[in-house]
Amino acid sequence: MIASTSNDFRSGLSLALCLVASLVMAQAPPNAPQESDYYKITTFEPPLGEVIEACGFQMMPDGKLAVCSRRGDIFLIDRPLADRVSAEQFSIYTRGLHEPLSLGYRDGWLYATQRCEVTRMQDFDGDGAAETFETVADGWGVSADYHEYAFGSKPDADGNLIVTLCLTGSFNSDVLYRGWAVKVTSDGETIPFASGVRSPGGIGADAKGRLYYTDNQGPWNGTCSMKPLIENRFVGHPGGFRWYEQAQSVMGPKPTEPQSGSRIVTEMERIKELEPPTVMFPYGKMGKSASGIACDTTAGKFGPFENQLFVADQSASTIMRVYLDEFDGKVQGVCFPFRSGFASGNVGVEMTETGALFVGGTNRGWGSVGSRNFAIERLDWTGKTPFEILAMRLQADGFELEFTEPVDEKTASDPASYSLETYTYEYRSQYGSPEVDHTKPTIQSATVSDDRRRVKLVIDGLQRGHVHELVSKGVRNQQGQSLLHTEAYYTLNYRR
Repeated sequence: MIASTSNDFRSGLSLALCLVASLVMAQAPPNAPQESDYYKITTFEPPLGEVIEACGFQMMPDGKLAVCSRRGDIFLIDRPLADRVSAEQFSIYTRGLHEPLSLGYRDGWLYATQRCEVTRMQDFDGDGAAETFETVADGWGVSADYHEYAFGSKPDADGNLIVTLCLTGSFNSDVLYRGWAVKVTSDGETIPFASGVRSPGGIGADAKGRLYYTDNQGPWNGTCSMKPLIENRFVGHPGGFRWYEQAQSVMGPKPTEPQSGSRIVTEMERIKELEPPTVMFPYGKMGKSASGIACDTTAGKFGPFENQLFVADQSASTIMRVYLDEFDGKVQGVCFPFRSGFASGNVGVEMTETGALFVGGTNRGWGSVGSRNFAIERLDWTGKTPFEILAMRLQADGFELEFTEPVDEKTASDPASYSLETYTYEYRSQYGSPEVDHTKPTIQSATVSDDRRRVKLVIDGLQRGHVHELVSKGVRNQQGQSLLHTEAYYTLNYRR
């Protein structure tokens, strides 16, 4: 995605053609439920002649939606929750920024994370356009390299925000703190926060306020993933280690260099600062370019997935769903397909209090399944509940599945209704990794709970450090309907 080279662009186009072909070859039965039955996409009509490669959103106090574009513009959209959003609802808030990819709001100021700095701006005279601009912080380097993207979080309760800084190219850190996350304080100080970033595609918080960012396949990233942002930790790519000399007073000494060709869980034993991905997105199966992150804290206004995360993928033009499994102070998770069919390459996402998910897209330079060069869209729940795996929780001897609807006991209690395989990725300096270390655990039993909402799978052969790919094609609900999405991908870093 944001890490794309010319090869990535070609692979993105190849993915698009493969996915379109697979859809043609595998048409669902005529009356089978469709994703659109449950979640509706509304595509906005931009002003004629404007190119709005939307990568960041912010709802404003007056109900307008601020949208930033890779091209350097910020627009305001009036009544963004309307059934139809037309060109007349757009207005220009400002132009001429340096590739802003994230927006936030605090105390009357709109914050934009640009490639080179965090800027805040305000419309004091009330004419609908910003006329006051202030540099909040610019304590990192910028070169002429195209790859040096920057994504910022929303300001927290103290006014601080975290910025993830893409490497120079895929391998190097040619200027200060490239390949790092930094904290920008409310008084404008830039403080090193975490090392090991490669190519971020978005940043967001879970329901408990913990920050995560998406990182994309490349050197030291076998596949795309969602990684935690924890102060003074190392998240995998050693390309920015040179800046520990400047950061040592905050971060401590440089971590041990990882061994190329190893595995993440193996290197965690050697490198005490190393934090593994919370969720790995299997490459190709769940897209190729993970990007924006949004959390559903709407108490049911977006459907049955309260407190779960929704993660965009740029190349596949999809939104994925992530359930976080927390135990013994550790967090790891499982990802599910959620919604496809967006018009362009999804990057920015924003969940509103009303339960609308705004999605922004661009395919310039990267390629995407969605054929439009750019798009601004909104995803709304129709009020119908899809039959899905709601949650997948690790047990000492297997997994517990929770469903959005009661299951049919006969099919759900049959181990043959499920298939399971595991694999992982090499942790190496080369670009990406194939799936490696495949295993086939045995599902020994499947036990349905009294309320028929849960199934306990007893499994022989769980593998630490592996993605556990569970396919539940045989499971039905009490109306005989199959799951809307049968695939689940659980990243098992820690055992109970």
